[in-house]
Amino acid sequence: MTASNHDSETEQRGRVLIQRILAGERQLFHELIAPCERSIYFLLFSLLRNEAEAEDAAQDTAIKVYQNLKNFRGDSQFRTWVLSIARNEGLGRLRKAGTRREDSLDAETDEQTGDYTPAILTSWREVPLEALERQELGALLRAAIARLPEIYRNVVLLRDIEEMDVRETAAALGITEGAVKVRLHRARALLQKELAPKLEGFAPKRTGMFGWFKQ
Repeated sequence: MTASNHDSETEQRGRVLIQRILAGERQLFHELIAPCERSIYFLLFSLLRNEAEAEDAAQDTAIKVYQNLKNFRGDSQFRTWVLSIARNEGLGRLRKAGTRREDSLDAETDEQTGDYTPAILTSWREVPLEALERQELGALLRAAIARLPEIYRNVVLLRDIEEMDVRETAAALGITEGAVKVRLHRARALLQKELAPKLEGFAPKRTGMFGWFKQ
């Protein structure tokens, strides 16, 4: 089964569940929201930078999704719609706390799309598997992602961690697809700059078609 067919079947199943929930089978809501829970948390944590706050916001997001389920029209994927609610919840909490910052970092060049790729690593996910399995490197990766500016961190979490496509990421974050591509390139470049000097201690030297490490 292709990814597109799987996504189509998932969406269709979601629509059936929504119809049944709205018809009175409220116990099915957990089954509907469960596939989105990880994405909801990652997005909220990237905004709020606090585990307890992100968990609390995720609970409130689930409640709001349930309360507004009748308003879902199917114009977008269900997960995209849910993440837009999560994003609004997170931004609302930041505004209430008075800590919301404007996304001004390189905003004027967000639409400058292109094929820029970091010289050493196309993506931090392409580090050899044996290195990724090491706890020390996992901690380095998590810390490096956490230190990214918010507008870059959000994109990395949704694209590289959650493996959402460009269109869905753009819809969830309320930005254009071009901005998603540019921010992801810049995020990977920042990760490369921080991680590349540290990777030689984890990954074996290698050659080959990628030529990342040379003997």
